[in-house]
Amino acid sequence: MFHAASFLLYIVINAYTPGPNNILSMSNAARCGLRKAFPFNLGIFSGLLIMMLLCALFSAALYTLTPQIALPMKFAGAAYMLYLAYKIYRNAVQVTDEGQHASFVSGMLLQFVNAKIIIYGVTAMSVYVAPYFSNPPTLAAFALGLALVCFSANMSWAVFGALFFKLFTQRQKLINSIMALLLVYCAVSLFL
Repeated sequence: MFHAASFLLYIVINAYTPGPNNILSMSNAARCGLRKAFPFNLGIFSGLLIMMLLCALFSAALYTLTPQIALPMKFAGAAYMLYLAYKIYRNAVQVTDEGQHASFVSGMLLQFVNAKIIIYGVTAMSVYVAPYFSNPPTLAAFALGLALVCFSANMSWAVFGALFFKLFTQRQKLINSIMALLLVYCAVSLFL
């Protein structure tokens, strides 16, 4: 049975927590202004869409070729979510923008080396989507949805820039604790 609530919780937490895309979106908008940083965010979206489609293809192929992979993938996905919960609970938000430019190409290319996005896509597709959906249009719709949720997070970080960063740094322990607990719930719900 498709766990829609757990799936949505997982993708929103992953999309809105600090990562290279969100931190650089915020930093570029604070440094260059939202209008000049927008091409970078469009590049992020383009790269995200490509990566999510690749994750969908990989997960669908994996489930088609090896159906018995479902249980190990659930355990791997749950372990990754617990790891993320621990990292979110323990880590501080750090901003670095050395050498980063607010260009479309740099935003797009970032996705191909962004481990958070790759693992996000593979986990979402192989744990939540591939076990229940297999036709290409549906997989493409999920890939687009994953990319759009991330894009909305990137734009939120860009729009709120320093304000959003200030909120995370002032109430970091509380926010990280809540996000970590929600990820633990996502990991446990895979087996319910």
